[in-house]
Amino acid sequence: MANQIIVNAKTEKSTINRMIYGHFAEHLGRCIYDGFYVGENSKIPNVKGMRTDIIDALKKIKIPCLRWPGGCFADEYHWRDGIGPKESRPSMINTHWGGVVENNHFGTHEFFDLCEMLDTEPYICGNVGSGTVREMSEWVEYMTFDGQSPVTELRKKNGRGKPWKLKYFGIGNENWGCGGRMRAEYYADELTRYNLYARDYGDNKLYRIGAGPRGANYKWTEVMMRDAAMFLDAIALHYYTRIGDKVIIEYLPDGNERYLRDSSKSRMSATDFDESQWFGIMKAALFTEELVSKHIAVMDKYDPAKKVALIVDEWGTWFDNESGTNPGFLYQQNTLRDAVSAGTSLNIFNNHADRIHMTNIAQTVNVLQAMVLTEGNKLILTPTYHVYDLYKVHQDAKLLDFAILSDDYECGGELLKQINGSISKDGKGNINATLVNIDPGHAAEVTCHIADFGMIDVIEGTVLTADTMNTMNTFEQPDQIRPKKFTDFVIEGSTIHIKMPPKSVVLVSVKK
Repeated sequence: MANQIIVNAKTEKSTINRMIYGHFAEHLGRCIYDGFYVGENSKIPNVKGMRTDIIDALKKIKIPCLRWPGGCFADEYHWRDGIGPKESRPSMINTHWGGVVENNHFGTHEFFDLCEMLDTEPYICGNVGSGTVREMSEWVEYMTFDGQSPVTELRKKNGRGKPWKLKYFGIGNENWGCGGRMRAEYYADELTRYNLYARDYGDNKLYRIGAGPRGANYKWTEVMMRDAAMFLDAIALHYYTRIGDKVIIEYLPDGNERYLRDSSKSRMSATDFDESQWFGIMKAALFTEELVSKHIAVMDKYDPAKKVALIVDEWGTWFDNESGTNPGFLYQQNTLRDAVSAGTSLNIFNNHADRIHMTNIAQTVNVLQAMVLTEGNKLILTPTYHVYDLYKVHQDAKLLDFAILSDDYECGGELLKQINGSISKDGKGNINATLVNIDPGHAAEVTCHIADFGMIDVIEGTVLTADTMNTMNTFEQPDQIRPKKFTDFVIEGSTIHIKMPPKSVVLVSVKK
């Protein structure tokens, strides 16, 4: 057995920014409407139209930030349509997602109300694809300026006297694709122009986020760092964990890759899969390590001081929509496979905390790898939600120096590392290790030695697992998978012998 972990308890590395546990809410399917927002007149308990059960659930896992209004929707969203009396707001067709009517009842004021209820930082994505410099400039002014101007008078007329505090602001979204099908060089020029007019007002300082690449498009990162890094605080990578992804790409003479469209007809069922498909998703999740490492290497070349952060503001599993639902709504169930994949990805993000300062899983409610699914007045918490509940111990903790030697997990002649993890020290001196066993058929016996900590006396453990790979919570059976107390470990001085169940996520907390 090769599963060995060596931890140096005194060697603290980067702080794991709590924003790594961020979330994403787009005007897509039932994420906003019939998700977060049901309206003031709904029979479902709400405050200002926001579902109180969703608010309560998300506050428990301490979501640190929420990205809005998209996604692809951001690049067809015109903020003035979403302010003022609701009955006067114009309706539009959501051409990206399902062709349904968007009534704009959830807009800027409602979003800030939601963030205040969640006690979370707002992250707003501006419209570069179909918007104008003036439109973006005036939106920032509307939200953050405390002086006199036509747009601040408009804000006051709409019931908000003082400006909001806004830190995180994205200048465009997926501008290589739905945000304009731009070349990297063209977007870099547009970015610097839009950036100039997205001003800081008073003591409100924007943290400016440029649209980064899709997946392994390292050329895009190269151009952003070369031509625009001096105007940015971060660039945003998008990567979805899926297999069978078929993307039509135009290769341009200068080496750029321009994504034209996704031609996939069917990716994979979220709930009906075999071990080879389980393995494929684990392989795709573990590829995140190679992906972020190569993008970081490009960034290091231009920014060795790591002043510009890498954020991953769209990530997660992407499967077929559930049968009988609108394909444009991207509604999918969530199983143990999603939980193990999420744990693996979060471990990778934590371990690159010196450069990765934020991630935003897609999406929070009723879309893709959601935390929460709703059906009428019913609500269920997904396996992925429970991973976030376990991993919240890492928020703003210090990443420790550690090394993992793992056995292999074999399927169909291919090999992956059976275990992965991240280990941090919190403000009280406790050490928290989140470990993942991706092998669905074999337990993992892990020996963990903690150097420079002393004798280990108190350990608490929590495990998330189930009997089958596709175990899920349903509206009929909402608690089929949830965290349970974990005690399958033995302490020997400063060493812990842990026996992880197959296909599991385990939190081991060593108390100081």
